[in-house]
Amino acid sequence: MAMKPFLWFICFMALCVSAVCVAQAPASVSPDATRSRACPPPKYCAPTDRNAKPYPEKPPAIGAAGSIVNDPTFGSRILRVTDERSDPKQAGRPLYTPSSAEQNSWNKDSTMFYVTTSGGSFMLYNFDAATMTASPARSPNLSWGAEPQFSFRQANILYGVSHPEPAFEQYDTSSGRVTEINKPSKCVKLGVRDSGHSVTVSADDNRFMTTLGPLQDENYLVYIYDRSQGCRWYNPETGEIGGAWGPKGTVSIPDRFPIHNARLAKSGKFVYITRGAAGSVGHRWVVWEIDTMNVSVCSHGCSGHHAMGYSHIVGSSGLTHPMDTVMRPLDHLEVATPIIDGLEPYKGSWYDSHFSWSNVDPNDSAPVCFSTYEPTNPNQPGVAPLVTGPWENEIDCIETDGKASNVWRFAHTYSTARNGFWSTPRGNVSQDGRFFMFTSDWEDQLGKLPNGDKYRTDVFIVELK
Repeated sequence: MAMKPFLWFICFMALCVSAVCVAQAPASVSPDATRSRACPPPKYCAPTDRNAKPYPEKPPAIGAAGSIVNDPTFGSRILRVTDERSDPKQAGRPLYTPSSAEQNSWNKDSTMFYVTTSGGSFMLYNFDAATMTASPARSPNLSWGAEPQFSFRQANILYGVSHPEPAFEQYDTSSGRVTEINKPSKCVKLGVRDSGHSVTVSADDNRFMTTLGPLQDENYLVYIYDRSQGCRWYNPETGEIGGAWGPKGTVSIPDRFPIHNARLAKSGKFVYITRGAAGSVGHRWVVWEIDTMNVSVCSHGCSGHHAMGYSHIVGSSGLTHPMDTVMRPLDHLEVATPIIDGLEPYKGSWYDSHFSWSNVDPNDSAPVCFSTYEPTNPNQPGVAPLVTGPWENEIDCIETDGKASNVWRFAHTYSTARNGFWSTPRGNVSQDGRFFMFTSDWEDQLGKLPNGDKYRTDVFIVELK
């Protein structure tokens, strides 16, 4: 039923309090006309319906880096950050967001972010949120690899792990100064092939975490450095915990495994660890309570990617529906609370999702954002990705405060996800929850790689309102 003009006026004056009001607005109208600027996170004005939203016949015509288009279905503004000329070291190389949506690639006040290159480095960008413009910033010549982390407290501080000898370091984007924080070799004996893989820092900038070993899926040590207490570590291959502080010994669980990935909670009190090769069947990940000997195993509904807040972890259960998303206390993994209600058993082709929660508050009540992709999307240039229901090949955020079960829908990804892992639209939400940066091949419309093998990817930012 069409909304009467008077009711629409009331909705507009109420500043989009009701998601129903937003749903009545035509998708072709500009975002500013359909979404009030008084709809900042954690409550958005984006649509929350659960209808299938097919892609347009052709993707929006996108210009060079700096171009902005409106998503024709959802109305959100999308900025193209990079193009084939953006990488100064090699023209035409693909550019993308970090391999993990968990990483914090935005600074505290959304004035800077980084993108990664296929050469294993990163490039800093300045960002003007008011005009939604991005411009290259001075990028440091550091031996950190491609995925550092911005501080949650200081807008000008970036953290990373040096190579080949691992060390926690910080880079001041204002002064260009690099400062060493800690070398793991002062605490543990490392092999000649060992290096640091990924960095996570607590929200108070006090605790640092990396995994140590020869390479992903063969790494063997979760290494923690506390600025006031020193080092602490957990070896999941042997079950041993040691270091300069806290209880030491062997964990009570029998599980032994190498490390695929590990992340530190914003509180600095927990580490989430996913298993590498030869992990126990049916048990995808564990959580270590750092100040104790407690290591808990997720044993049911543990599939898919996850993201941690301060005291909770959110991710797909992998049981009945791709978006059967649950929230668990990190100290009681057996308590899994669904945060999207009304889901029925899924009958379509299963799709994947990546969760990002860098916008989380200490109560773990801010929306968790995500992107999805279908592994069997068409792989022909200009042919739209598949959509059979809500949230497929989309960028969305889920309400986590328990007051409702909204899933705000912002944009399509326009990515086939068929040009290798790096073309999957992994995304990272800004710390203020206003922007979401993601990777896309724009339905193979960005040109081919220099070797002519696959199609390029670039980095895009969608405004969340």
